[in-house]
Amino acid sequence: MQADTLIVGCGIAGAAAALRLSENPQHHIIILTRAANPDDSNTRYAQGGIVVRGIGDSPELLVKDILYAGAGLSSRKAAYILASEGPGLVQSLLVDRCGVQFDRAEDGQPVYGLEAAHSVRRIVHVSDKTGEAIARQLLLAMQERPNITLLTDYTAVDLLRLDTACIGASVLNNASSDIENIFAAQTILATGGLGQIYLHTTNPAGARGDGIAMAQRIGAEIANLEFVQFHPTALYTPGVMKPLVSEAVRGEGAILLNHDRQRFMAKYAPEHMELAPRDVVARAIHTEMAETGQAHMLLDIASQRSPDFIREHFPALVENAALMGIDATRDPVPVVPAAHYSCGGVRVDDWGRTTIRGLFAIGEVSCTGLHGANRLASTSLLEGLVWGDRAARYISLSPRKIKSAPVSDQVLPTESIAQTQIDEAWQMLRRTMWNNVGIVRTDLPLRDAENNLAQLSILIDTWLTHAQATDALIGLRNAVQTGYLVATAARKNHQSRGAHYRADSQTMLEQTSDERIRVS
Repeated sequence: MQADTLIVGCGIAGAAAALRLSENPQHHIIILTRAANPDDSNTRYAQGGIVVRGIGDSPELLVKDILYAGAGLSSRKAAYILASEGPGLVQSLLVDRCGVQFDRAEDGQPVYGLEAAHSVRRIVHVSDKTGEAIARQLLLAMQERPNITLLTDYTAVDLLRLDTACIGASVLNNASSDIENIFAAQTILATGGLGQIYLHTTNPAGARGDGIAMAQRIGAEIANLEFVQFHPTALYTPGVMKPLVSEAVRGEGAILLNHDRQRFMAKYAPEHMELAPRDVVARAIHTEMAETGQAHMLLDIASQRSPDFIREHFPALVENAALMGIDATRDPVPVVPAAHYSCGGVRVDDWGRTTIRGLFAIGEVSCTGLHGANRLASTSLLEGLVWGDRAARYISLSPRKIKSAPVSDQVLPTESIAQTQIDEAWQMLRRTMWNNVGIVRTDLPLRDAENNLAQLSILIDTWLTHAQATDALIGLRNAVQTGYLVATAARKNHQSRGAHYRADSQTMLEQTSDERIRVS
């Protein structure tokens, strides 16, 4: 297969790029996803909303908040690009073009939400199912464009490289088990995050670090991977993936309690309390859990808001809690910190270009420098939108010819690896990352993690040499490789900052400097 542009991943970033590129009817885009259902992306699970320009707001004020939340490591230039271009794109693409209907008050004006570390109310939402609404409308818009080919149930195996350029990707057709090459003049990674490498995460099954691992294997630079943001409040449920309890719940007054029903955030952030930056709140909950031996803490919105308000504004919370036999309109809900967002990733410039010619990365898989050491709430969807659009604009103005490499016949292995073996390897990875490379880190556990994951990687490479490639095996390979990169970056960085907290460090860097992104 061939395309002018190949996009791997179809969340908000990939979809935004595809829609912009499709404005040229002669430009053929292939966008693929490993999921059978194309809306099964990180975007779909985003609840809180997306940043726009609120009342009394300005680009300069948003930039200030981004830099503060990012603990001084955010790129001021990237923050200004987001603040100046983002709100206009929300209106022109999501509202006008795709028909996303954000919540409005009785007078027809947008309902602006407030979240942690924001100076003003500037987040628009669709109750607490914003990502689901955005994903649905973007997919409908793509279906109207005949020059966009959407491939579902396809897993990217490796990026293809000819000389110094990326020329597409080899992909696994999960339905037929065939591996095919897709050659493209430009390739865009929009594969999302890495949360599934941890024992507790808010991310869906596809967030395995696939894009980071593939880009690193082809030689692209990776930056800032130690800054994995743990969302303070995921609903404590069985299984790896845990439903997010939106930041907006605390924005509307919810308080954190221990099992004695005592509010505890005054010990950790007396000025901001529950609305302190995410890393501060996550560490506070982690500390309370460690000191009390409890598996979770409690989040109480029921004592602060009426049942009707809670049902209207947070239906997902009410529904998810009900599945556990809890009435969130009457009682506190159990919450635990969970891996939520990777502030680092494949290093890119202002247009989404990686250090490999012909390869772009957009959305969570990338590191634009915007999020620094700790992402400001509800800027992730906007970053995907802005850099998806910018990458597409760059490609449109800089066309390249499709190149292909000679294809040799391959004898593919026919053996299989038992799912139980794959499951055991996943458990080893997740427990290693959670216990050794989690919310609080020290040197020896980080070194142990590197050693354990290096050995696990050797085992998986052996499996891939002798066994048939499957989505499960490919994902495991990428997840272990990404976990190793995160552990290594965390070990090398001895200074606590934002989401990277070294308990063995004497230095907690101030949230004032404006530094460039670093290569891990």
